[in-house]
Amino acid sequence: MYAIIVTGGKQYRVTEAQSLFIEKLEVAEGETVVFDQVLVVDGKVGTPFVEGAKVTAKVEKQGKAPKIIVYKYKSKKNYHKKQGHRQPFTKIQIVSIEG
Repeated sequence: MYAIIVTGGKQYRVTEAQSLFIEKLEVAEGETVVFDQVLVVDGKVGTPFVEGAKVTAKVEKQGKAPKIIVYKYKSKKNYHKKQGHRQPFTKIQIVSIEG
């Protein structure tokens, strides 16, 4: 059984017992979170969401991704700018898919 959910402006195809990294949610580690914006459940497509469908997940970890370097440079203009960025994430594990 699979579902396609929407969270953080992105769509994810999920199955039961799957772990994935999503955009940061303000939920503590160990708590459960319910996604009710479900686009597809086992081939049943919603308009835009499937009514009565929900995906339950458990938050495993809150963290930040490795640092990436953003380097801007203009040749012959004596311009350069170096900036670092670490994207926050939430790691979840899908517990159940209903719908």
